[in-house]
Amino acid sequence: MRTLLASAVMLLAAAPVVSLLAASAAGAGPVDVTDAWFRALPGGLPAGGYFTATNTTRSDIAITGAQAAACGMIMLHQSKSGGGMAGMQMVDKVTVPAGGSIKFAPGGYHLMCTDPRPEMKPGAKVPVVLTLSNGTGVAVAFAVRDAKGK
Repeated sequence: MRTLLASAVMLLAAAPVVSLLAASAAGAGPVDVTDAWFRALPGGLPAGGYFTATNTTRSDIAITGAQAAACGMIMLHQSKSGGGMAGMQMVDKVTVPAGGSIKFAPGGYHLMCTDPRPEMKPGAKVPVVLTLSNGTGVAVAFAVRDAKGK
């Protein structure tokens, strides 16, 4: 009985993740996301999220946010340098041009995952939903890599 109850609890806990990953496999949305990964750092430091987004429509569309249960908070950021100074700033949106692509990569646009949860460990995959300016979302499984990006 106890094993059956534990199995039922695990199945219920996994259901949202399974449906989220199934939605990402559909890939019928206006934006295709490839090469999605997080750089997990030790000691609970923020994790950077990287990917390539390709707009499959004839109109510009923007990524306006992200949600991930593996993060306490997740934001869109851009790294910048100038005048001998380097830093990051939060951005409200990142526009993906019609028929074009934009790359979220170290040193540029990226997701900033603060307060990463225990599931943010190298070798894991964590579900993320990217929010788009047309009111839809794109569900993506992000691979988690170590501090060296491996």
